[in-house]
Amino acid sequence: MPKLPDLIDLNTPSPTATLSKADQQFHQDFISTIEDLHRRGWCDGTGGNFSVVIHQNPLVLLMAPSGVDKGQVREEMLIEVGANGEVIRGHGRASAETSMHLKIVKQLGCGAVLHTHSTTATLISSIAEQQGFVTLEGWEMLKGLQGVTTHEQQVQIPVVANDQNIERLAQTSEPLLDKAPHGLLVAGHGLYAWGKTLSEARRHVEILEFLLEVHWKQQLISQLSQR
Repeated sequence: MPKLPDLIDLNTPSPTATLSKADQQFHQDFISTIEDLHRRGWCDGTGGNFSVVIHQNPLVLLMAPSGVDKGQVREEMLIEVGANGEVIRGHGRASAETSMHLKIVKQLGCGAVLHTHSTTATLISSIAEQQGFVTLEGWEMLKGLQGVTTHEQQVQIPVVANDQNIERLAQTSEPLLDKAPHGLLVAGHGLYAWGKTLSEARRHVEILEFLLEVHWKQQLISQLSQR
C-alpha cells in the first residue's frame, strides 16, 4: 500500500470530533478571527499563522495547519500542537513559525498569538530594521492597547531581522518581548501580536495594524510636503 501524504493521518482523531458546545463555539471564534484578518488583507493566501492556548499544563495550542489558505479554514482542519511544536491531534503539519508562538506564550503567559503579513507591517518593518523599532505616539487609538491610558504615551514596537531559522529568530526576540507593546515586527515579514485572550489579541492586531498604517501615511505626507 502506498504511503499516505504527510498531511493526512487517519489514525489521529480530529480535534473537533468530540467537542462540547462551548468548545465548538471557541473553535468557531478562532476561525472567525482568522477569516476576518484574511478579509482585511492581512494574511492573503497561505500567509500568516495563528494560535490560541487551549490547555496550560501541559501546554497545548490550537492552530490552523501549515499551507492552508487562511480564507478557507474549516473547523475540521484545526490541529492541536504540544509544547515542543509537535502535532498531537488533527491532520496536518504545524507552521514552521510555531517556535515563535511557543516562545511568546511561554515567556509572556498570553493566551493567543496572531501573526499577520499586511503590506504596511511588511514595508514599515523593512524600513525600520536598522533602527530596531517603530515609534508610535500621539494617536487616540493607542488606548486600545492594554495598559495604555493616554494618547500622549509613546510606544515602541521592536523590529527583529528576519531569519529562516525560526528557533534562532525566537531566541533573538526573547529579550525584546517583555517590554514590547503587545506586538513585535519581523523585518520585511510582518507583525506578531498577542493578548491574554483571543479577543484581546485580535484587538491588539487591529490597533497595531491601524497605527502602523497611520504612521506610514504620516511619513509619506511629510516627505511629499518637503518637496
